[in-house]
Amino acid sequence: MARKREVYWLSDPEWEAIQPHLPRGRRGARRVDDRRVISGIMHMLRSGGRWKDCPTIYGPSTTVYNRWNRWSRQGVWERIFYALTGSDGVFTGAVDSTHIKAHRSAAGAKGAHHHAIGTSRGGRTTKIHALSDDRGRPVAFVLTPGNAHDLAGARALLAIRRPSHKLLADRAYDAASLRDWLVERGTEPVIPPNPTRKNPHAYDREAYRARNLIERMFCRLKDFRRIATRYDKRADIFLSAVCIAAAITWWAIESRP
Repeated sequence: MARKREVYWLSDPEWEAIQPHLPRGRRGARRVDDRRVISGIMHMLRSGGRWKDCPTIYGPSTTVYNRWNRWSRQGVWERIFYALTGSDGVFTGAVDSTHIKAHRSAAGAKGAHHHAIGTSRGGRTTKIHALSDDRGRPVAFVLTPGNAHDLAGARALLAIRRPSHKLLADRAYDAASLRDWLVERGTEPVIPPNPTRKNPHAYDREAYRARNLIERMFCRLKDFRRIATRYDKRADIFLSAVCIAAAITWWAIESRP
């Protein structure tokens, strides 16, 4: 049996943050220890192991997996993430995306073209689009196939939250259509001009220096091996892994005073 120091356990601040947002009042048998089961889920997301190899210290592996799978399909993990991040806008936001390699086990879902897996030179990949606040904490996520352009997910991502005063993005987002749309929403685009532009536009270079925060956020997110490599067939289940990792890693602790 694995010892507690060798596995992941929700800390008191993490548990206090997410516990009020767990489902309540549902019919059926009483759920076993939520804190233990969710700790098991986090351990499996971080380790990247097979669900049937979940350490017995968390209880039966089928219980851990079934809770993860059922709540993923019901959107529970996403609701917890957005409940913690709140609905208010941020003064300065940053948008970016990262490619995720899809394992061969991620193939075969019905209607696979709807599950955000695309084929390109790099193989089968999924792209995670993220919006972060001025502290580098993610506040919204969207998935697209890996061969989709960054602009394809930008509007859907930005529409989730209230417009920010400024939006930081790299040159991949330098499109007149996006810049005009941001200005219409009252957001100042902080986007460097593409080198091919004949008449490059000005931008706030000082503010742009903070864009590295979202890149560091992606690095921390990929510490979870089941996020760094996609094993899940369904997009909603993979997105749930992203949301619960972000909710607990960033918001359960860093949003507390």
